[in-house]
Amino acid sequence: MKVLISTVPFADRDQTPLNILGEAGVEYVINPLGRKFTREELFQEISSYDALIAGTEVIDKEIINHSTNLKVIARVGIGLDNVDLIAARDKGIQVCYTPDAPSPAVGELTIAMMLTMLRQVHISNDQMHEGVWHRFFGKRLSECTVGIIGAGRIGKHVLKLLSGFDVNRILVNDIDAELITEEPPKIENADKEKIYREADIITVHVPLTMETTHMISDKEIRMMKRDAILINTARGGIVDETALFNALQNKRIGGAAVDVFEKEPYQGNLNKLTNCLLTAHMGSMSIDCRTQMEREATEDTVLFLLGKTPKRPVPNYEYENQTK
Repeated sequence: MKVLISTVPFADRDQTPLNILGEAGVEYVINPLGRKFTREELFQEISSYDALIAGTEVIDKEIINHSTNLKVIARVGIGLDNVDLIAARDKGIQVCYTPDAPSPAVGELTIAMMLTMLRQVHISNDQMHEGVWHRFFGKRLSECTVGIIGAGRIGKHVLKLLSGFDVNRILVNDIDAELITEEPPKIENADKEKIYREADIITVHVPLTMETTHMISDKEIRMMKRDAILINTARGGIVDETALFNALQNKRIGGAAVDVFEKEPYQGNLNKLTNCLLTAHMGSMSIDCRTQMEREATEDTVLFLLGKTPKRPVPNYEYENQTK
């Protein structure tokens, strides 16, 4: 049995995943390039492997059909937009993922982005390194209306963290309209348009599907306050990057913080703007959460290869999301 580990880094801080593979007698190869595979590189590499422990690289129908020995794909993470689930199912390939493990780390990065943007920390840091002493005015988080689009695992964690900041108004949009409202913080169910128009901070926590692709584009941005802050730690493609660049360049909104991009590694125009905080898809990259993700994906890979039932198979609704 041979496993390709395409996601990097892998087992850098904790060797447990590799120990699990070794104890099961599974041969493995860690991505030799030390970076994300391109589609073409993965196509060339994958054919002889029985299992793939995957990151965010594209795993489309052609790659799946080319993978003659592939039996299981285990995603290190929660997003599945890069995996053609229908093609995998049609070929009898089991797909697993690690939906719970990333939530605390992504939630905390989201809060860190809110605080950084509200107080211009990133700009002050750059100026200090250039010898410029300038003190910025800013807002406290407790004075803001925060809009959360998507209250799944990560969105709920953001809600939990916000309770420690005494935020007295939070607008939430989710397919589950029966969210429990408690004080503090005060949570209001709201449609997206209300969030766009009234929130000082808008943070997105939905999966990337055909329905959510470019969910926030020029029309939605034009509804926002002139000093609004838009945060995306969910998936690249949910926010239209061209529309966001134009809005930030023309000061139509106050700023943005982006951790995920339509094409990664990112090399677009947003890196030219000081009112846009950029991070390298590192939402889940706390040591504890990343290690848990790697361990869970490895455990399910080994379970399936040994003829046992994996603990975290992708549920049916995720397949349905790709057919809508």
